[in-house]
Amino acid sequence: QVQLVESGGGLVQAGGSLRLSCAASGRVFVINVMGWYRQAAGKQRELVAAITRGGSANYADSVKGRFTISRDNAKNTVYLQMNSLKPEDSGVYYCLARTVVTGTDYWGQGTQVTVSS
Repeated sequence: QVQLVESGGGLVQAGGSLRLSCAASGRVFVINVMGWYRQAAGKQRELVAAITRGGSANYADSVKGRFTISRDNAKNTVYLQMNSLKPEDSGVYYCLARTVVTGTDYWGQGTQVTVSS
């Protein structure tokens, strides 16, 4: 089992910045990919950014150039630096950890991000 604990959400004005953190515990050695998804009210959960253990990252087109995902393997923690935030970035942000062999997904409890215009 893998447990994920997110932190760093909150309320910010448009154009502002937030940094999300997600710390993994438990069987962390089986984790390959870590990432962030978000879900706005009434919408499906969507990928924001993901990063492999080796550091390869991919982003949703809507956040490229504004968000940066990073990972500290020694601390089993993934970060999401969000700059130039827009109201449409609002939603609940969920941390994901995906295992190497089985591809099992583990999710955090979610953290609310609200961007006011």
